[in-house]
Amino acid sequence: MKAVVLAGGYATRMWPITKHRPKMFLPIGDSTVIDRIFAELEADDRIDEVFVSTNERFAPDFEAHLADSEFEKPRLSVEDTTEEDDKFGVVGALAQLIDRENVDDDLLVIAGDNLISFDVADFVDYFEDHGAPTLAAYDVGSREKAKSYGLVELEDERVIDFQEKPDDPNSTLVSIACYAFPQDSLSLFPTYLEEGNNPDEPGWFIQWLQNREATYAYTFDGAWFDIGTPESYLDAVGWHLDGDSLVADSATLENASVGDNVHVMGDVTLENTDLDHAVIFPDATVRDADIRRSIIDEGTHLEELDLAGALIGAHTTITNHHGE
Repeated sequence: MKAVVLAGGYATRMWPITKHRPKMFLPIGDSTVIDRIFAELEADDRIDEVFVSTNERFAPDFEAHLADSEFEKPRLSVEDTTEEDDKFGVVGALAQLIDRENVDDDLLVIAGDNLISFDVADFVDYFEDHGAPTLAAYDVGSREKAKSYGLVELEDERVIDFQEKPDDPNSTLVSIACYAFPQDSLSLFPTYLEEGNNPDEPGWFIQWLQNREATYAYTFDGAWFDIGTPESYLDAVGWHLDGDSLVADSATLENASVGDNVHVMGDVTLENTDLDHAVIFPDATVRDADIRRSIIDEGTHLEELDLAGALIGAHTTITNHHGE
């Protein structure tokens, strides 16, 4: 079995934090979003090759990341686009990768920005038991949230209807970006595209596919975070830390109060500062501040600020001396 980790998105909703780093490299505790997935794929002997599908702009970042990592299986497979406008969509990119890498095996496809609480091995077991296209599905618990995803309707475990981003969801069970396709289904990707179907979200392909082949849903409880917004990233960090905080040994804290779900990275300096639900990247200095539900990028210098829900880009200096 082969695996594709989708890592081509530009995460514009998280700029400036993701302007110069792929969102898959955002830290979750001592690991990153994508490394958690790589670790699971590495451990599963059924998967003999892992293609990391990314764009040209982020390719050097991924090359460096993989060269530094302990993982043996992942290797880069680069889409030939550098701007969001050029993207031919996830389905188009997958079809191109299958062709480019001569994939002729069962295929697992998983988004590199997904934080999931189930074991990928369990999902693969389920797929092998059914021998048919399979997706992972999660109950988001709210119809408002469901509007942003692909809605899955099941009869027993079989998908009988699928609606991508419905205006009026009739349930809250959605497809997350984790799919498995048998080898003989891979030829349907070019067929789908040749018919002029939507090349973007995989959900459109699933909607088309489930009318042609029995397609199954692996449903799971627990946690799932689609890390595309600052809120979802902070929620994922909070889920991982579970109320604790993680402070690097090299950080300097002087009269600093570290609340729940706070991650302070290396060589950060905090003085007279309160933090709660925040991520502070390396080499940042924060003095006389109150920071809540915010992400502060590396090399930043902040003084006398009260921030809630803020995203502060790298190497920014903001001081608020006496209201100046």
